[in-house]
Amino acid sequence: MTLRELRYLVALANRAHFGRAAEDCHVSQPTLSTQIRKLEEYLGTTLVDRGAKSFALTATGQDVVEKARQIVAQVDALLASRRTARGPLTGPLNLGVIPTLAPYLLPRLLPLVKEHFKRLQLVVHEDLTGHLLERLRGYQIDAALLALPVDGEDFEEMPLFDEPFWLACPPQHPLARLKVVTEADLRGETVLLLADGHCLRGQALAACGRIATDEEGADDFRAASLATICHLVAAGFGCTLLPALAAGPPQGTEPSFVVRPLRSPSASRRIGLVWRRGCPNAQQLSLLGELVRDHPASGTRTVPLDRSAAHARS
Repeated sequence: MTLRELRYLVALANRAHFGRAAEDCHVSQPTLSTQIRKLEEYLGTTLVDRGAKSFALTATGQDVVEKARQIVAQVDALLASRRTARGPLTGPLNLGVIPTLAPYLLPRLLPLVKEHFKRLQLVVHEDLTGHLLERLRGYQIDAALLALPVDGEDFEEMPLFDEPFWLACPPQHPLARLKVVTEADLRGETVLLLADGHCLRGQALAACGRIATDEEGADDFRAASLATICHLVAAGFGCTLLPALAAGPPQGTEPSFVVRPLRSPSASRRIGLVWRRGCPNAQQLSLLGELVRDHPASGTRTVPLDRSAAHARS
């Protein structure tokens, strides 16, 4: 029995799907299946009910998974303690980032990490919030940059900055003549939004004062990326709401749409660093969060530091 086999089993339990678990473990599905069977042979028992219509662990399998989680957590804690002994933030660190933040924050963050923590090997995983939380629970990543709050009492959050929303619209659009846009101005407008699964979709609907995707004028497109939506706005298909970091044109290009500040009770999102509650590496992870806080991006507002929370982490 090997630690790798236990990690495969935990990933399989987390994802409840051989293919997705194999992707998380960066191996082929046959490889993961073979390793699970080897573990079953070693333990002399069946862990996965392969006769069920959907994925299911046997009663013994559920018990083994819980023990495997504890073993993996203890090994990770041991590794984290040795990295800490070598200095702050050294060795590999798997960081999740949501797609509506990664292209805009990472070009700023990665050079800062390289400058301040030269021995840190940052491995970035870009994915939707729900998938990143699953990976956190499954120990596939160490922390994630997400929009707060997140669901689940098994996570700890470190607020970093507030990112206002801006309205983006074609230059010839009537809203382009306004200096500030309100919720009332958006009534009846076609607002282009991301597809279901993106946390920004719900945040944008709230900022518009809308609570249902089927509301009149809510949206005719459900794009997979902000880049696609920006091209649609530039082509005159409607308006959208962009987080501040995404509101500016790429460096060296001319803006193809105009942006206006949005006046709304929900006209911003809070970005924070999230990790598993009880993580032995929490103090080290907070250093990464502090690096982001200490170097705020233009257009964002740093969240005041909760000294009591910071003291509790130390």
